[in-house]
Amino acid sequence: MAIPTYDQFIEPVLRFLATRPDGALAREVYEAAADAMQLTDEERAELLPSHAQQVYKNRIGWAHDRLKRAGLSSSAKRGFWCLTDEGKIFAASNVGPLSQGLVADLAFGYMDVRLKEATSTTEPIITPIKNDSAAETSSPEERLGSAVKEMRESVAADLLETLAKVSPTYFETIVLDLLHKMGYGANRNDLQRVGGSGDGGIDGVISLDKLGLEKVYVQAKRWQSSVGRPEIQGFYGALAGQRATKGVFITTSAYTAQAIDFARSVERIVLVDGIKLAELMIDHEVGVSTRIVKIPKFDSDYFED
Repeated sequence: MAIPTYDQFIEPVLRFLATRPDGALAREVYEAAADAMQLTDEERAELLPSHAQQVYKNRIGWAHDRLKRAGLSSSAKRGFWCLTDEGKIFAASNVGPLSQGLVADLAFGYMDVRLKEATSTTEPIITPIKNDSAAETSSPEERLGSAVKEMRESVAADLLETLAKVSPTYFETIVLDLLHKMGYGANRNDLQRVGGSGDGGIDGVISLDKLGLEKVYVQAKRWQSSVGRPEIQGFYGALAGQRATKGVFITTSAYTAQAIDFARSVERIVLVDGIKLAELMIDHEVGVSTRIVKIPKFDSDYFED
């Protein structure tokens, strides 16, 4: 038989994780779901066209992505999956086989889940948005664009989830790596981490010229709650103490409206929230790998006399 589609793997993944309340390694989930669907050795060996991964593992990964978007599971750490409290309740409340409608809702109802910037000192909000587009009426170019968008959103969610778990020191290093990839500093040594106790509100310094006459000061906060005006004012004061004219404040969360208004009023501070941070990491391939896919297009000019 053909390898099941990713939506058909949703229930096997859910059921196996429900038997592991403390979570399980992703590789264990792969094999348990494959066993549940009775995949043959040949089917397990089949690779994606890119040869980057086995097809069944790729589809199981997307099945887990859907459970994560629905708020039913999480990646507690790299390669380790665990149902959330909501996921455990959901599994216990649906002991029989999931209906086709429920599976379809999990598979397609949360495809556009995204992090929405909070406007108060609360955690970023995850907002599910129903996907009403009819894939069968879309052109190949539209489907390709939608697929790339979906993969970017999935990677962005993984990045933010991982960044929330790294140490503050490592987060500061990641931020400086990103800024260097974006073109700041002639070499990586021009970006120095200075964070720590008594850092005066400065976590990193970027020298924009060989003599270090022009500098950008960086504040990096791995926060869950939104950054408010007092924190931005404190950073502004730290910049004034350094007689600095440029500052970048980067957080994994969001900013309150008051913080954004203050940054705009002083002009010298640029704010980067979690959503923008993830986008920049994807665009500049920090903690992200990419591959080139060649898409053929008919060249009618070649055949003209």
